[in-house]
Amino acid sequence: MSDGKKETDIHILSHENILKQLEESQYELGYYVLRFYADEEGRPSNKQTDTIEEFYLYPSGGTLRDKNFNIVFYDSRLDIYRGFKPPHLRNK
Repeated sequence: MSDGKKETDIHILSHENILKQLEESQYELGYYVLRFYADEEGRPSNKQTDTIEEFYLYPSGGTLRDKNFNIVFYDSRLDIYRGFKPPHLRNK
């Protein structure tokens, strides 16, 4: 059985939590601002840490970037050129 806190804490990095945060995040300048727990190196964490940092999701490439806009990871499921429909494109 999984930990209930992990399932409900949207600051833990997971595909589901990215999608949840996208629904509440504002799309500006080509990206969404998302907030996740960060490890010692400033990378998003899939477990709770003492630090929450902002990360930037660019759906026009499926990339998540850190506070210095360095690419943290690419996920084709989040790439509009691979069929992903983020909230700002759903009404078009």
